[in-house]
Amino acid sequence: MTGTGPDGRFSGVVTNAVFSLPKRFLVGRPLRSEQMGETLLPKKLALPVFCSDPLSSVAYATEEILLMLSLGGLALLHLTWWVAAAVIVLLVVVVASYRQTCHAYPNGGGAYTVSRENLGVNASLIAASALLIDYVLTVAVSVVAGVANIASAFPVLAPHAVEVSIGLVVLLAVVNLRGVKESGSAFAIPTYGFVASVAVMIIVGAIRALTGHTPVAESASFGIHATQSVSGLLLVALVLRAFAQGCTALTGVEAVSNGVPNFKPPKSKNAATTLAIMGGLAITMFAGVTALALATHVRVAADPANLTGVPAGYEQKTVIAQVSAAVFGGSSSPLFYLVQAFTAAILVLAANTAFNGFPILASILGEDGFLPRQFSRRGDRLVFSNGIVILTLLAALLIWAFDASTTRLIQLYILGVFVSFTLSQWGMVRHWSRLLPTADAAGRRSIHRSRMINGVGGTLTALVLVVVLITKFTHGAYIVCIAMPILFVLMKAIRRHYDRVAAELRPGDEGVTLPSRIHGIVLVSKLHTPTLRALAFARATRPSTLTALTVRTTPAETEALQQEWSERGIPVPLTILDSPYRDITGPILDYVARIRRKSPRDVVCVFIPEYVVGSWWEHILHNQSAFRLKARLLFRPGVMVTSVPWQLGSALEPDSAELTRREDATLAARHRVRSGVG
Repeated sequence: MTGTGPDGRFSGVVTNAVFSLPKRFLVGRPLRSEQMGETLLPKKLALPVFCSDPLSSVAYATEEILLMLSLGGLALLHLTWWVAAAVIVLLVVVVASYRQTCHAYPNGGGAYTVSRENLGVNASLIAASALLIDYVLTVAVSVVAGVANIASAFPVLAPHAVEVSIGLVVLLAVVNLRGVKESGSAFAIPTYGFVASVAVMIIVGAIRALTGHTPVAESASFGIHATQSVSGLLLVALVLRAFAQGCTALTGVEAVSNGVPNFKPPKSKNAATTLAIMGGLAITMFAGVTALALATHVRVAADPANLTGVPAGYEQKTVIAQVSAAVFGGSSSPLFYLVQAFTAAILVLAANTAFNGFPILASILGEDGFLPRQFSRRGDRLVFSNGIVILTLLAALLIWAFDASTTRLIQLYILGVFVSFTLSQWGMVRHWSRLLPTADAAGRRSIHRSRMINGVGGTLTALVLVVVLITKFTHGAYIVCIAMPILFVLMKAIRRHYDRVAAELRPGDEGVTLPSRIHGIVLVSKLHTPTLRALAFARATRPSTLTALTVRTTPAETEALQQEWSERGIPVPLTILDSPYRDITGPILDYVARIRRKSPRDVVCVFIPEYVVGSWWEHILHNQSAFRLKARLLFRPGVMVTSVPWQLGSALEPDSAELTRREDATLAARHRVRSGVG
C-alpha cells in the first residue's frame, strides 16, 4: 500500500500487519507445506467434516414431507411412509454410486471432474455451477434451520434469527480457517452427540411403543384444515412435491467424493467406507424419526393457522422437537434439551460440509482457469482460505436477503445438487464404458456391475431432478435456474480471459526486443533523504538519460528547491513542470508521453522516492497521490515504475533500527573526514 511523504506528494506508505495478532489468535500459526500430511483425516474425523450435512438432514427431512402432505389434510399423512421409503431407496442408490466415484477418481473433484473427463467442458461447468450454488444454499439453510431449533427451546431468540445465523456462519468460517483437521476435531463431539441422542430417542420410543406405552406428541389432538381438495393428478402432484422436499436428505452426499485427497491413505478406500457409514447412519435415523413421528401422531402445517383445536398462545415446534418431548416425557426433560442442543449443533455444523466442498471445488476450478487463480492457493493453515471467505460472504448475504426463513430458503435447495448427481452418474457410466474394451473377464464383470449401479443412479436422479424442477420452480427454484446460467457464462468468460492473456504473454521466436535507450526520471517534491536515496539509486542503474522532475504548484516552494539543488551541486538536471491547476499527475503523464512519442522504442523508468511508516494511523495522515500516479503509469506502454523506499523509525524492527543508526553515524563520520572537520 503506497502513500505520500511528509509534504503530501511522491512518497509511499507501507503499513505494518496490524491485524496479524488477531489473525494468529483466531486462525493459528502458519503451517509449512511439508506439514500437509499432518492435516489428512482418519475416518472418525472425516465423518463429521464431510458428512454433517446428510446426517443433519434427518432433523428436517421428515418434517418437510409432513408439511407438504398436510396441505391435503390428515387423510394424506398415511402416505408419509411411502414417500420416506422412496427417499431411502434413492439415498441407497446415490451412496452406492458415489462410492464408485471415490475409487475411480481418487484426486477428488466429484461431479465436476467426472463430467469434465467424460461428458465435456460444458457439462462439467454446469455441474460446477450447480454445486457451487448448492453449497452456498447448504450453509444458509443449515444454519437457519439450526437457529430455528434453538428458537424452539428458547423462543426469545426468534426475533434475532438473522443476526444469530450470520454470527454462526462467521464462527464456522473461523473454525474452518484454522484447518481441516482442527475443524474435524471441533465438530466431532456435536456430530457424534447428535447420532447418539437420536439413537437413544429411537430406542426409547421403540421400547415404549412395544410395551404398550406409545408416546403421544403434544399436537396429536390437533386437526389439520386442508387447503384444497386433492384427488387424481392434484394428489400425484402433492405426493411428488412431498418427495422432492424429502430429498433434502440427500444433500451433501457428494462432498466425500470431492474431498478424497483429504483422507489418510488408502484414500479411496477410506472415503468409500466413510460414505457407507454415513449412508447407514442417515437411513437408520431418518427411518426411525419418521416412524416415531407417525407413531406419536405429530401434526405440523406449513401455515400454523391451518391447525385446528390449537390452544391460545401455542407455538408450533419442529417435528424432532415434538418427537423427543413425547418420548422423554415432556419439554422440561433434560433429555429433550439434550436432543435439541445436539440437533441445533448438527444443523449449524451441517454447513461445514459446504465449507469443505466449496473451497475444494473452487480451487480445482481456479487451477483450470474457470475461477480466479487465487482460489487455487492454500492459506496459512493449508486450507483454501479465499474460498472459505467468499462462501461466508455469499451465505450471510443470502440469510439476510431471505430474512433467515427456512421455508423460503428450502425452496431454492437441492435443485443444484440433483443436477450434479445426474451429470456425475452418467459421466461414470461413460467412464466404465471406456474401460470395458481393455478389461479382462473378471474386470468386465466388475465394470458391468459398476456401470449398472451408476446407470440406475443416473436414471433415478434425473427423474427426481425433473420432479424437483416442476414442483419447486414457481416456489423459488427459478432463482437457481437463473443463477446457474449466469455463473456458467461467468466461468467461461474467466477462462477466455486467461486464455487470451496466456496468448499475449507467450514469447515469439524473436524473443523480446531490447529498448534502444532508457530514460530515467526521478520524481522530486522536496530535497529530503528519500529523494537523495532515489537519485543515488537511479544513477547507479546507469540509464541513457537521467533527469529529476518536479511539478510547480507553489512558486515559493519550487524556488527554494531550485536554490537548495544548486547549493548541493547535485549532478542531475532538475526539470520543472508548470501546473496552473495545481494538478501533479497530469503534467507528469504528459511529460512521459512526449518522451514516448519522440522515440517509441525507448523505455521510460520512473523512480518514486517513498517512505515506509509503521502504523495504520500514520497512513491515514497522508494522501494517496503517489498511489494514483503509479496506477496511471502502469497503463502506459513502455513505462517502468520503480519505488525506492525509505523506512522511518516507526517501521523498523529494533535490530534494523540499530543498524540504520550505525550506518548513519558511519556516513556522518566519513563526511566529516572528507570535509576536514573533527
